[in-house]
Amino acid sequence: MLDVIVIGGGISGLTAAHELMGAGLDVALLERQVQAGGNAISECFDGFLMEHGPTTFNASAPDAVAQIKELGLLVSAADLGDGVKKRYLCDGDHLSGIAISPLGFFRSSYLSLPARARMLAEMVVPRGKARDETIFDFAHRRFGREFAEKVIDPMVAGMFMGEAKALSVNGVFPKLVELEQRFGSISRGILQAKRGSEPGRHLYSWQNGIATLPQALAARLGERVHLGVAVLKIRKTAGGFEVHTSEGTRRARAVLLAVQPHVAAALLAPLAPNTADALRGISAPPVDVVFFGYERAQISHPLDGLGFLTTGKSGKLISGAQFASTMYGQRAPEGMVAISAYLGGARHPDFGRAPEVERIAIAQQELASVLGIKGNPKVTRLRHWALGLPQYALGHQDILKKVSGLPKETGGIYATGNYAQGVSMANCMAAAKGIAGRIFQDLGGEGSSEILRASLPSGVSR
Repeated sequence: MLDVIVIGGGISGLTAAHELMGAGLDVALLERQVQAGGNAISECFDGFLMEHGPTTFNASAPDAVAQIKELGLLVSAADLGDGVKKRYLCDGDHLSGIAISPLGFFRSSYLSLPARARMLAEMVVPRGKARDETIFDFAHRRFGREFAEKVIDPMVAGMFMGEAKALSVNGVFPKLVELEQRFGSISRGILQAKRGSEPGRHLYSWQNGIATLPQALAARLGERVHLGVAVLKIRKTAGGFEVHTSEGTRRARAVLLAVQPHVAAALLAPLAPNTADALRGISAPPVDVVFFGYERAQISHPLDGLGFLTTGKSGKLISGAQFASTMYGQRAPEGMVAISAYLGGARHPDFGRAPEVERIAIAQQELASVLGIKGNPKVTRLRHWALGLPQYALGHQDILKKVSGLPKETGGIYATGNYAQGVSMANCMAAAKGIAGRIFQDLGGEGSSEILRASLPSGVSR
């Protein structure tokens, strides 16, 4: 009998399995697809590199950074290129370039003078009552309507392909809520934070793309990773669990579900129906990633930023775009540039139903109008994700409380994923390390305890 069966070979499952293996536990990872990594897919073709899913590793989670260092990947990680000088926001067909600095918004004309004055007044806005509210309402209350509409709304669309008026600030930005409650003001809280206490803001990637990270984890796990294995059912037994798969039955003392919420819900329905219902309620509207390769001479815009985000009132179907070849080197051949556009999501959930050729044409047309592009792209690729990013709607924290109670309710089933502590790879890894520590402790800490205990994130008792 195994100690733990991990179901799901995305970054969450790989990270958790790697941690448990390092603690000396007997682990098997089952993945339905024929390759590990989930949606972290980096494709090279014709001298271009396309990221089908996540594009960066945000060094905002110290535990996750420690993991890539331990894997030997920190030395080869590339930070953003020198060409990234501005952040761009699109309201209509006009791009506003805003300097990447704390005073960028105050020096830019993107926001009106009254809106900038209202931002400054955040320090004297009374502390709100501790409650769950939408990101839009929170930003409106603290910084004013214009800031909420023209800055926060596009930012949420870029991060979650979601809508600020629908997502929970407690779920998405719990640290901002904490700053308000602790200091009475977001601005005051940031100013009073000790210098150097904030985690790094580097956005890393690798020469062969973001898939380098899950590939390294899978390589470490070796034969413990079983690809092309579909899990059909989980059954509770006297000594643990039976996991029925397309290739037979495996047994383990504990099971970790590191899969999308709807998959976890289906497997949990006979064992924990209430938690299954809660997970089933997490929406993940479809997303299209449209990749274009152009000759540099075709584009009049300097492409001197990460890309751009659009406001909900811009009239664009594109939620945002990334200037991939500006962000990192070796993303396009000499004299060419790579740009990825993102469409669909919560703003336009039905967009993916249109014919593929039409979706590509819309993305091409909107990019051309914003960036001053002449002629057709030399390379085009489209990736359709039928299920995109999970939406942390109001009440999301209540769902997570039910998920946290799964081990007790089921006698040994755990769950994690990009709906737990954030959708970024770093956040998924941090959540996975935390759940691995919990599994290790619940199983009695058998095995090479010092390896895992040294890696437990803060908040997990030793």
